Amino acid sequence: MSAIELPRRDFAPRTIRTHEDESSHWCFMHSSNAMLDPDYRPCFNPPLMREMHTYLRKAAGRIAQRVSQDRSHIAHVVIASDADVYNLGGDLELFLQLIRGRDRERLLAYARECVEGVHILHAHLHPNAHTVALVQGDALGGGFELALSCQTIVAETGVSMGLPEVLFGLFPGMGAYSFIARRTNARIAEDMILSGNIYSSDDLHKMGLVDVLVGKGEGPKAVEDLIRRHRRIAHARMALNKVRNIVEPVSLDELMRITEVWVDTALDLGETQLRIMERLIRAQRRRLAADVAVAGMGSR
Repeated sequence: MSAIELPRRDFAPRTIRTHEDESSHWCFMHSSNAMLDPDYRPCFNPPLMREMHTYLRKAAGRIAQRVSQDRSHIAHVVIASDADVYNLGGDLELFLQLIRGRDRERLLAYARECVEGVHILHAHLHPNAHTVALVQGDALGGGFELALSCQTIVAETGVSMGLPEVLFGLFPGMGAYSFIARRTNARIAEDMILSGNIYSSDDLHKMGLVDVLVGKGEGPKAVEDLIRRHRRIAHARMALNKVRNIVEPVSLDELMRITEVWVDTALDLGETQLRIMERLIRAQRRRLAADVAVAGMGSR
């Protein structure tokens, strides 16, 4: 793939890396620059969300401009990660701060920003666009919801995905129920949410939640192959995107109403649940420190 880096004068992100070619727009979360910060966690922190939203709006504009010149053009928007994980989900440190401070307004603003992001991807930015999640590392909570919001999920084998929020008394409030119920059914959505189980990408492929399953390291090539196939059948692919939106629509209003329930549930959490959240944050930090140490040894 001959990538064209976005000009720095146009957009100079810190938490994401982007590149484009004629038919694809790639957004890699958790850039190497961001991961150099010892306090950075590859979750949906506010800086990452703002930069992703900015890039997606710019990508939508570029797609619209290209379509104005060629109505048969189909574009792919790929959400991937530069870190060893895809995304660990919500910003638990921010949650703790806002819940303990009883700051419903800021917590709701955060949740709505998350919902707007997944809905942008679910609505695929433009009728001629197709969104793809390339999952090469663990996708938990909101990270899994992000992948589910895309039209196609390409995952490498052995990756862990799931919705662990029930461990601290919450549920995934940024689209999981809506997206899983549309892809499978409501019973499976409820079972996955209430169990808190973590699934392998292999299991999720059997369940129909992962569309393309490939071996370790084969994800980028699988996405490129998908893009080439879609270019050959562009009209049919775009038509099916429209059909999916007719048969299985997920409206922004639906997602917003659900996330308000999520906010109210979060504010009702007790100190026991908040201490569990604190333990999860410490576990995330230990895991990330171990990953950095292993990466450092490998570079010697």
